[in-house]
Amino acid sequence: HVEVGEPLTYPSNPPAGGRHYAQSLPAGFYDEDNLPNLPGDLEGYIVHSLEHGYIIFWYNCSLLNETACTELKTEIQSVMDSRNNFKLIAFPWNSIDVPLVMTSWGRLQQFEQFNSALALNFIDANRNKSPEPNAP
Repeated sequence: HVEVGEPLTYPSNPPAGGRHYAQSLPAGFYDEDNLPNLPGDLEGYIVHSLEHGYIIFWYNCSLLNETACTELKTEIQSVMDSRNNFKLIAFPWNSIDVPLVMTSWGRLQQFEQFNSALALNFIDANRNKSPEPNAP
């Protein structure tokens, strides 16, 4: 772990592992309205969650119209709910060039269009496949 605020760089965008802060980001669906209440340099917290076996849905609504964004968020939430939201985070990430990227520790899956079967397969194949899968 590194000190909060220490600059972090990652070989992929979004990150799928690497150096991170000692605190993690709790499971849940985050949207743009949540950002002002969260700490800066969120990658460091999210990567810690990856180390614990989390799956992250990084979504970019800036590539979509409002209706398509709402649909994407609803589809992501539906998949998360179907897996009891256990070790799952959805997070807005406008620096990706596709509407959705899913990551687990060391793994990354891009989506030009949402596919619930592929998303569920990614969760089932990769959740808890990480250095510290027994951590909360």
